[in-house]
Amino acid sequence: MRKLMNKVALVTGGSRGIGEAIVYGLAEQGAIVGVNYCQNREKAEKVCEVAQQKYGTEAMALQADIRVPQEVQSMVEHLLNKFERVDILVNSAGILIFEKLIDTSLEDWNSIITTNLTGVFLCTKAVLPSMKKRQEGRIINIASDSALFGDPGLVAYTASKAGVIAFTKSLSREVAREGILVNCVAPGPIQTDMTKEISEESKSLKLSTLPLGRFGRPEEVASSVVFLASPESSYFVGQTLGPNGGDAMY
Repeated sequence: MRKLMNKVALVTGGSRGIGEAIVYGLAEQGAIVGVNYCQNREKAEKVCEVAQQKYGTEAMALQADIRVPQEVQSMVEHLLNKFERVDILVNSAGILIFEKLIDTSLEDWNSIITTNLTGVFLCTKAVLPSMKKRQEGRIINIASDSALFGDPGLVAYTASKAGVIAFTKSLSREVAREGILVNCVAPGPIQTDMTKEISEESKSLKLSTLPLGRFGRPEEVASSVVFLASPESSYFVGQTLGPNGGDAMY
């Protein structure tokens, strides 16, 4: 039996990388999935097509820049008008710029914080009223294990992801008694387009310290998200799961 049959999910950044794998993981379990994208509609529609053909569930591409309140609200209202609810929100959209703090412009800092943290705030705030009304919902935020121990050259990124973890803990205390479970997944180094921006030297150094000796696959993150979205996670509140190959142990 599929664990998320007919649940309605929204995955931000669902057209590539970890977000794409999450879309497939939720669809495999029967969820109807809204695939958010910012610019590449063709890629988002391809993800929807694969989800529908492979898993027989409904999926739709939803354009919105998660940094823009009006676009986020319009995206969520589209789902609510069609399905009357959003059961699962996965805040997966994010950006990474690899540069030392001294070289980080205010523009880059604001871009990272606004996308990785403010976007989580805006999307979460948009779905909360309907979840509160139904006294049910799952919110799963994608952070990073680098937020737990820091990473040279990623000061802005780690700051944004540490904010996501703190956001998760605080919000979970606000809404758990209303049936809304908020949790977090903090992956280690995962092989995606985003990590291609990291130099080969930095990749080699990271591989040398990883107990498993390899970068993870997006599917290995998606499985944690599917678990947190499923009935089996009914006693998980404000937690951070770490599919990270031993990069961080906590």
